[in-house]
Amino acid sequence: MRMLINVPETVVTDALRGIAAAHPELTVDVEHRIVLRRDAPVAGKVALVSGGGSGHEPLHAGFVGPGMLTAACPGEVFTSPVPDQMVRAAAAADGGAGVLFVVKNYTGDVLNFEMAAELAEDEGVQVAKVLVDDDVAVSGSLYTAGRRGTGAALFVEKIAGAAADEGRPLEQVEAVARRVNAASRSFGVALGACTTPAKGSPTFDLPPGELELGVGIHGEPGRERRPMMTAREIADVAVDAVLADLAPTAPVLLLVNGMGATPLLELYGFGAEVHRVLGERGVAVARTLVGNYVTSLDMAGASVTLCQADEELLRLWDAPVATPALRWGR
Repeated sequence: MRMLINVPETVVTDALRGIAAAHPELTVDVEHRIVLRRDAPVAGKVALVSGGGSGHEPLHAGFVGPGMLTAACPGEVFTSPVPDQMVRAAAAADGGAGVLFVVKNYTGDVLNFEMAAELAEDEGVQVAKVLVDDDVAVSGSLYTAGRRGTGAALFVEKIAGAAADEGRPLEQVEAVARRVNAASRSFGVALGACTTPAKGSPTFDLPPGELELGVGIHGEPGRERRPMMTAREIADVAVDAVLADLAPTAPVLLLVNGMGATPLLELYGFGAEVHRVLGERGVAVARTLVGNYVTSLDMAGASVTLCQADEELLRLWDAPVATPALRWGR
């Protein structure tokens, strides 16, 4: 095992200490594993809280800041955070206008956020929830019932965060988040497996010369395995899989997302092929984001996420944001 770590047991704690050192604009509670906007709570504004297993960075801690999340709760690697984290984060983030939980559709996350919402409301915090379930590859997997939550989490957190920063009430921020999720679809491809610190070896077997179409962000099986393909061929498959489930009638936001080990040189080349396919299919692209945003440790591969965006969603996407991983307009 070749990893830049101390011991597997302290990987998350060590990373949180590093986030605290690198980003003084955040408040990082290493003991309770909460990353919070330094200015939280913001009085009179809806707070956004999300979280999930570590290993998908910069999701979610890298998206904490003005214009996006108020707080994030990282769990152990590929393991949901616990309800106590979420309740503590909700209490710290709540500025009196309520809290929106953004939850990726994985069984542990769903159950723990549901419990946390009940506990937070018992403490007087108004909570709403939105479930992110954008992965079209499978209808169920080892971790979830129904579609998995993947790249659309970024779109939901950014656009709903902008709506919250405008001072909209909780029900409106929740409605915007649900609109974004309903308008988003994703499809991922793995060229190599990821390795968790605790296991120290690849999480699944992907023989040389093969790839996994429709892989999940924890290495869950996808639709099928095929011999290695070109970027052009993979783009055709990925985009067609998304468009088979989403028929855009307006321009789309496009996320070309790296899984962690694929260099930007390859991601930009793949992104060019995705643009080509969308153009051939008559789909206009309004905005494009390329990079490692919703990763799977050191997995090689990429995912494509599309979000059909009307004028309001485009305006909220373009609104200023200042987080460690996403920043523009400020």
